[in-house]
Amino acid sequence: MTEMDLAFIQQFILQRTGILLTPEKRYLVETRLDPVIRSFQLPSLAALATKLKLGDKPLETAVIDAITTNETLFFRDKLPFELFQNVMLPRLIAARKNTGRIRIWCAACSTGQEPYSLSMIIDEMKTQLTGITVEILATDISEKVLQLAKNGVYSQFEVQRGLPIRMLMKHFKQVGTRWQIDPAMGERIQYRSLNLLQPFKALGPFDIILCRNVLIYFGEATKRDVLDRLGDVLAPDGYLMLGGAETVLGLSKTLSPHRTERSLYVHTNSPEAHSVNFARTRLSA
Repeated sequence: MTEMDLAFIQQFILQRTGILLTPEKRYLVETRLDPVIRSFQLPSLAALATKLKLGDKPLETAVIDAITTNETLFFRDKLPFELFQNVMLPRLIAARKNTGRIRIWCAACSTGQEPYSLSMIIDEMKTQLTGITVEILATDISEKVLQLAKNGVYSQFEVQRGLPIRMLMKHFKQVGTRWQIDPAMGERIQYRSLNLLQPFKALGPFDIILCRNVLIYFGEATKRDVLDRLGDVLAPDGYLMLGGAETVLGLSKTLSPHRTERSLYVHTNSPEAHSVNFARTRLSA
């Protein structure tokens, strides 16, 4: 593969997904795309680049599926789900008594473990949620992982990663060597294909948005753009949850860190936001 072919593939991936693959990540491009080359019976990455230039749609989809990172597990990182159960939901339950609806968006939901984890917590809190409907929109750029999420069938390895045994026994049924989640846990979840680079304002507003471990793959300009648009669809008193290595500091004027909770963000004018001065102090520290 020539440097020109590599540059084309990197630019294709950047334009379609926002993922910035620097030249030193050539190994990642080659490793991730090798199965695609074999699947399409192509002789080389150079041949793959040539077919992409011709606008081969099935190949474009396969390349995007191969490059996007779909690492996930049930109750990943634990803290976000503790905040969801102990901070976000209780406050929103009190605030949504009149409307009777809470809307949640799991952006980049991968194979579904995140939205199903939320759904299981919602089921645990159904007494507190009496009179309130909770809706979850789960989106991803990859049609392949969305189909797996809709199916709700997981391997023994997948259910052992982060899922408490009590919840496994309560919400899953063993089918052969695999585990099928209770269909009731998926009734409040709508799965939808979505590219975060494309407009999504019509989907909102949302009371809670989880967009975790996505921004780390974007360049700064793309991070700013996505955060601005997430802020546009976040309810005035809503919550945005990012990954542990992600932040809005220095990237957004409309969103600020929560005054007490790590990885949680709110509108800058929210009473729950840190002051602008505090945010600037943190940024310059």
